[in-house]
Amino acid sequence: MYDVIIIGAGPAGLSAANACRKRDLHVLVLDEFPSPGGRLLGQLHQEPSGEWWNGVEETKLLVDEAHKLHTEIQCGISVHHLEKMDNCFRVHTNEKIFDTKAVLIATGAAETAAPIPGWTLPGVMSIGAAQVMTNVHRVRVGTKGIVAGVNVLSAAIARELQLAGVDLHSMALPVANPVTGDAANPSKVMEALARIGHLAPSAFLRFGSKFAKAAWVRNLAVQFYPKNGIKMWGMPIHIRKAIVQINGAKQVESVTMCSLTADGKVVPNSEETIEVDFVCIAGGLYPLAELASVAGCPFRYIEELGGHVPVHNEQMETPVEGLYVAGNITGIESAKVAKEQGNLAGLSIVKNIQKDNSNLETPLKEAMNRVKAVRESASIQFHPGINEGRSKIENAFQENR
Repeated sequence: MYDVIIIGAGPAGLSAANACRKRDLHVLVLDEFPSPGGRLLGQLHQEPSGEWWNGVEETKLLVDEAHKLHTEIQCGISVHHLEKMDNCFRVHTNEKIFDTKAVLIATGAAETAAPIPGWTLPGVMSIGAAQVMTNVHRVRVGTKGIVAGVNVLSAAIARELQLAGVDLHSMALPVANPVTGDAANPSKVMEALARIGHLAPSAFLRFGSKFAKAAWVRNLAVQFYPKNGIKMWGMPIHIRKAIVQINGAKQVESVTMCSLTADGKVVPNSEETIEVDFVCIAGGLYPLAELASVAGCPFRYIEELGGHVPVHNEQMETPVEGLYVAGNITGIESAKVAKEQGNLAGLSIVKNIQKDNSNLETPLKEAMNRVKAVRESASIQFHPGINEGRSKIENAFQENR
């Protein structure tokens, strides 16, 4: 019987494991990927301060600490069922069944699909897949590509691809359909683009970033958005153009792009063909929370957190006794926030398992304050109103007690 099984070896899971091991809990970390690190392994970007965030190095620090603490980490293990028993949880995997007093789910996020005609051709991939192939496996995804979807995630990863020497023609919107929704709406996309404007050299984007909360400014920016796009890191970003078709016989050969009106309608006879050999589709992220549902945890749909989120409190506890969550399963934020949430979740688990926990009150408060501080200092946010979303989910926890 383990004290805690942690599902997910990303920044949240590893940080939680280290916090638990420092206080002598019997811990097992499971992850379906061949090595620990999760999405951290693919991350590489420069902060506004000029510092580089290198996910591989951050992973190494967490894993080295875990090894020093003799933390048990098993990779290549998929968890497919989580069963609440009378006095424990039963964790079903592709290898065997494990029993544990507590479970932390730190499964992160998954990408939302943004279907475009022709998207089943070889050479079409999610933006996250391109990130993993480039930064983790060191595989060039193609010679020249284009990104369909303009959001915080696609902008960050597009820059990573550029740094790896991958040629990107541009970023544009996906064609509007019942699935793409706001991702094909120029006004909504401008709102998201403004939140990363401070990272770009463009004065136009910096202006949008400064006044992002003013709807009339966003609408004005959409009306006068340059036809040739605005360059970020030398790459044109279009919100008045959409990719309406991916073309190719046996693989990607080109895309068809059309101009858009300010309200997102395709301008007739505006088609142009752009030769590329790969397409990255960026539909955004949502919390990967199926295991929490299987375990009986209640959910709330909170747009500010990225979708359906398991109900939890500020200390990462769910209404299901012994079940905890941390990282992007609780709402889409940065890896830095996930790391601090993992540490907080680890302390919460220790508090509830160990009888002598009187010395944890101060560390818990400090950990909660660190989560808030890292959130407030984040250079970009995936969703506006993140604090409002956090307040909503914590209120839902009180309702479910």
